[in-house]
Amino acid sequence: MATRTWTKYPYFEEETSADVVIARMGTDIDPRLRQVMTAAITHLHAFVKEVRPNHKEWLAAIQFLTRTGHMSTDWRQEYILLSDTLGVTMLVDAINNSHGDGATENTILGPFYVENPPHYPNGTNICLDGKGEPLVVRGRVLDTDGNPIAGATIDAWQTNEDGFYDVQQKGVQPEMNLRGIFTTDADGRYWFRTVKPRFYPIPDDGPVGQLLAAMGRGPNRAAHIHFKVKAPGLEEVITHVFPPDCPYLETDAVFGVKETLIGDFRHVDDAAEAARLGFTNPYWALDWDFTLARAK
Repeated sequence: MATRTWTKYPYFEEETSADVVIARMGTDIDPRLRQVMTAAITHLHAFVKEVRPNHKEWLAAIQFLTRTGHMSTDWRQEYILLSDTLGVTMLVDAINNSHGDGATENTILGPFYVENPPHYPNGTNICLDGKGEPLVVRGRVLDTDGNPIAGATIDAWQTNEDGFYDVQQKGVQPEMNLRGIFTTDADGRYWFRTVKPRFYPIPDDGPVGQLLAAMGRGPNRAAHIHFKVKAPGLEEVITHVFPPDCPYLETDAVFGVKETLIGDFRHVDDAAEAARLGFTNPYWALDWDFTLARAK
């Protein structure tokens, strides 16, 4: 008769369900995978025991995740959107980017970042469709000691006046509309021309949008300009800057707003300066410095 080797949790029972599943993991697996899966299984089983879904509800949850996967494409990642709207993306970012040293705060990258946008001279206007209220952005890149950083790159991108990124309107917007990289001069200064950002809804025609509506939440993101700022020897910063007059600062659909990232957007009435900038008068101006921490 064959000898059976008994484990502590050989059979499934509700009371010890998580322990039964965890005990089935092999002995020679990656330690970090063991740690992650142990926590995931423990919390998932605790969630199910707390909620106690019936079979119809659990099937609905599985179907929701299935639709989320089917909705994802090369340029629209519905699972990222789900992570964003549940606040998980911001939580992961906060865990990994807690400087505490005066550096500019991070926020989420977002799903519409595009690699290798045009690299422009300072002062270039990145608004290619001519829509929106003109805005000039000026500032410096500094380290946490206040020293200017020459040669830092500022990668900026935003939606157009209609509330869409160029990749959402291929064939409608000019390619690489409202995107560009700029490099700081010897004094750490940069500047470029664009348009005042406006709020916009995240894509809400899929399962994530349906979930938001069911929870009584809106899909709108607060108006913002995205920035990715980096320089050799310094920590990269991925962040937004928000205008203070946006009505969605406190209800941003992806929890991306931090108080330190609300900029002073000034409404300027100066016909001569507007003409020099190639703007209609009046226009908007934003002075914004980025502070980068030393690389760890």
